[in-house]
Amino acid sequence: MSVATISPNGLAQRRAEEKNLKLIDVRTPAEFQEVHVDFAQNIPLDQLDPAAVASRNGAGTEALYLICQAGGRSAKACEKFQQAGFTNVVSVEGGTQAWDQAGLPVVRGQKTMSLERQVRITAGSIVLVGVILGFLVHPAFFGLSGFIGAGLVFAGVTDTCGMGMMLARMPWNQRGGSSACSVSTPTPAAGR
Repeated sequence: MSVATISPNGLAQRRAEEKNLKLIDVRTPAEFQEVHVDFAQNIPLDQLDPAAVASRNGAGTEALYLICQAGGRSAKACEKFQQAGFTNVVSVEGGTQAWDQAGLPVVRGQKTMSLERQVRITAGSIVLVGVILGFLVHPAFFGLSGFIGAGLVFAGVTDTCGMGMMLARMPWNQRGGSSACSVSTPTPAAGR
């Protein structure tokens, strides 16, 4: 299935023309709290129910836009909608990163560690522990490192990360709230 996309500037232009435009951010609540598009609604990918979202947001009659950190999860969310029979869904190219880099309005909150970084730290730690235990305790522990390596290869080939999905459900990634958030319109920095 082909996923329709739109650039951040293209979406901003549509938003200026159509104030009730719907944008769903499919990142974790913690990622959303750190920085998000000023008019986005947060529904994490692992909690996304296309039928429920479509009924609340009128998908099918009006386009529903989806965004994440860099575009991967929003494309998966679009595919989820398409498989459920809703075809009027569009992924924002480059995600929130591209939106922010374009100098478009965002809401900033408390800084958090990205899900991608959490996966790298967790996978690296498990591999390191497996190697150390393999040398110091028993060679069978090398299998732990091999298992994580195989999982990373699988994640790269299928663009599906089981460890990322598991980490997204951890309590520190479920924090939400907007008490510390403020709207900012960044000015493009030199060399950006």
